[in-house]
Amino acid sequence: MRGIFKDVPPELWRSYRWQVQNRIRTKEELKRYIRLTPEEEEGIDRTDGLYPMAITPYYLSLMNPEDPQDPIRLQAVPRVEEVDQNLQALGEPDPFREEGNIPGLTHRYPDRVLFTLTTFCAVYCRHCMRKRIFQEGERARTKEEIDRFVEYLKAHLEVKEVLLSGGEPLSVSEEKLQYVLSRIREVPHVEIIRIGTRLPVLAPQRFFDAELLRLLERYSPIWLNTHFNHPKEITEESAEAVENLLKHGVPVNNQTVLLKGVNDHPQVMLRLMRELLRIKVRPVYLFHCDPVKGAMHFRTGLEKGLEIMEYLRGRISGMGIPTYAVDLPGGRGKVPVMPNYLFKKEDHTYTFRSPFGPLVEYHIPDA
Repeated sequence: MRGIFKDVPPELWRSYRWQVQNRIRTKEELKRYIRLTPEEEEGIDRTDGLYPMAITPYYLSLMNPEDPQDPIRLQAVPRVEEVDQNLQALGEPDPFREEGNIPGLTHRYPDRVLFTLTTFCAVYCRHCMRKRIFQEGERARTKEEIDRFVEYLKAHLEVKEVLLSGGEPLSVSEEKLQYVLSRIREVPHVEIIRIGTRLPVLAPQRFFDAELLRLLERYSPIWLNTHFNHPKEITEESAEAVENLLKHGVPVNNQTVLLKGVNDHPQVMLRLMRELLRIKVRPVYLFHCDPVKGAMHFRTGLEKGLEIMEYLRGRISGMGIPTYAVDLPGGRGKVPVMPNYLFKKEDHTYTFRSPFGPLVEYHIPDA
């Protein structure tokens, strides 16, 4: 699996610190490993200073160096489409109005608050919904900013759940992570801490660290939401990372984004959902790609997602079928989008479409 990095000693390869310190960040570095297309070279040049590039050796090792349409490559290597004015014209830097009065804090739903702990990522995904924040440079929230956030929590008794996100929230030091987790646990009405991280996909070595795992267990209940988009991202290392989290009482859920050219094929999505269940990750959401400036070229039509959901039904158990959802612009929240299986109703007879073909009449009297 390590491919082009097969000569790296195992103790370094399994080190999260080594992975981050050796991220590929320039065109010249990347050309040592893969043959870039002219479009990729232009994309790297034109996004420089706007949407940064960084790729861990681990994630780079999953790419096919000879295939420009490789799904890992599409997610990590800049393309000129990111700055194409025509393609990106309808996108917005912050379509969901996340920015509020307190930097990093979004309170959209009554019972949940989101806090972006850092602007740093191990890999800068080209479809990221928060591409805007990476222009701020790589930084983590200060203790003063964390304290201000905790005071907000204390003043809002309706908040039951805190989501730590980023950037990459688990990229901060154990000291800072312990500080934010311990401060949140001081707030009696906060019941659940949820961490949004893509490290199981981009640098699973983070979860080979016993100190981090003990820290997450100490402040339970903590739920982890990650972001597998393609079956190629499920490896021995990512499976080991998930197993370590589960052993320390941290459930792992997945939120896939529907991406043109990456996973917009029913059979690819079915393979992904099967592989997620195999490594004990629960598929929760399939998100329609957000209208984010710089990521509009990844968007499909809504019908493509419905086609995929139709295909999954009957081919995999219910626990492997995510909710297809659209995050509404303007901060109006997520809504599910589902195929309609109720064909018609006459009196107490309902006619359903079956995933196995024929229409089925079902008599259901009033209760």
